[in-house]
Amino acid sequence: MNIEVFDDVARVLHEKFNVDAALLRPETTLESLGLDSLTLMEFVFAVEDRFSVRVPEERLDPRQAGITLAHLTEVLEAEIAAPPGSVAQAA
Repeated sequence: MNIEVFDDVARVLHEKFNVDAALLRPETTLESLGLDSLTLMEFVFAVEDRFSVRVPEERLDPRQAGITLAHLTEVLEAEIAAPPGSVAQAA
């Protein structure tokens, strides 16, 4: 897991969605952050905008139970590394 990508994800959660920074650890699940399903989708869109990528929903559905910030970071890393116009394979 790339710590810089993780830190940017955490920064988005803290600054745009007012999530307590103490909760933002790699093993934290999205569901444990107390965000409703609409806000979780807004969060994913904000992160996609931050990294200028689009993550297909089949690779990352934030409403799915058990998705950790580490997993989200790894999915983003794969999308960032993918050649333009392609869809990265699941890690």
